[in-house]
Amino acid sequence: MFDSLSGKLQNVFRNLRGLGKISESNVSDSLRDVRLALLDADVNFKVARDFIERVKEKAIGHQVIQSVQPGQQIIKIIHDELVALLGAQNAGLNLAASPTNILLCGLHGAGKTTSAGKLANWLKKQGRAPLLVACDVYRPAAMDQLETLGKQLEVPTFVKRGETDVLKIARDAQQLAKLTGRNVILFDTAGRLQIDEVLVQELVRLRDLVQPQEILLVLDAATGQEAVNVATHFDQALKLTGSILTKLDGDARGGAALSLREVTGRPIKFMGVGEKLDDFEPFHPERMAQRILGMGDVVSLVEKAAEKIDQDAAMALEEKMRKGQFTLEDFLMQLREMKKLGPLENIMGMLPGGSEMAKNADLSKAEKDFHRKEGIICAMTPAERRNVNLLNAKRRIRIAKGSGVTVTEVNTLLQQFAQMQQMMKKMSKFQKMMGRMGGMPGMR
Repeated sequence: MFDSLSGKLQNVFRNLRGLGKISESNVSDSLRDVRLALLDADVNFKVARDFIERVKEKAIGHQVIQSVQPGQQIIKIIHDELVALLGAQNAGLNLAASPTNILLCGLHGAGKTTSAGKLANWLKKQGRAPLLVACDVYRPAAMDQLETLGKQLEVPTFVKRGETDVLKIARDAQQLAKLTGRNVILFDTAGRLQIDEVLVQELVRLRDLVQPQEILLVLDAATGQEAVNVATHFDQALKLTGSILTKLDGDARGGAALSLREVTGRPIKFMGVGEKLDDFEPFHPERMAQRILGMGDVVSLVEKAAEKIDQDAAMALEEKMRKGQFTLEDFLMQLREMKKLGPLENIMGMLPGGSEMAKNADLSKAEKDFHRKEGIICAMTPAERRNVNLLNAKRRIRIAKGSGVTVTEVNTLLQQFAQMQQMMKKMSKFQKMMGRMGGMPGMR
């Protein structure tokens, strides 16, 4: 996520940390590099210029120049201004009305229909009862796609094939929502390859009919400054309440995210970070600023882990590890729980300094190794997973053939597992010893 921008900013920060004294001259030099990094990320020119001016004004203050750690102070200023630029805090949805009407709009290809499904999934997890409504009467595939997403999520979808009157579809959908007790209605509207008045006027009429509490513009994060122009046009016509940034897992340069709120005054409310329906997160400006600056996002990682990982299973696994009863079956379960957190690249990006480490690591190789380990363990019988002593040479050959790997790879996995077991036993013995001693002073 914003790897190029993040890398350039971290280079600037390394130089700042190395400065013993801060002067107006070297502050200007560093901020010039920050400005170039922002412009290269396709941040709006005026936004980049004003951002640098605000940082410079604070960075050349007497307190910073005389500070014991002036470089760190300037980094803090950049961080704070970046948070302010992105919106200061998460802007939630207005869900006070029942039903709440949410209108999704955007250009063709931005990920609007997928975002409708992801938002419905998110709302369902919050205890809401969403209804998906197919208001794209021009592209039959959009109706099919929305209907498929609804079935996957077990969320009802209102589709009226053959009907060309969007307003009639909306009225019928609202009636259905009342009859079935749906408290959030998501209207997936038609997109175009470019903005045109026909599209805009149709959306205006739909808005006037349903009186939505939220009008969300879906934007492809990779479109850079153009996203700002699109947002400005839609906002003038519809009075947007916010936006959803999509495809942030791809080669997004960052321009849209960093320019959008400053230019339009409308907050980014959600972001799409992958292809799966769960790859959808509320947009937290401070967390995003930390990711961009290479500080990680541990809070989001913890939240994701809490949501994805079975807590009871995790506690049972911890108990087994403490008692030295950890088996390959448990190891397999651990691998599968970790997979739920998503690709390694995403996880690394949430760790402080993780993006930098990821550059020097072959994550695709690590992912493949992950899957190969899973394949090897799956090729074993349940008895073999529970008791590695059963794994003689003949059985190892069978497992290698069954999982499509070499016998050497099977042996390597078993060696790694044996080392893990030894380490766990040592930790268990240490904990028991500390327990008998009543622990060390100051330890809890």
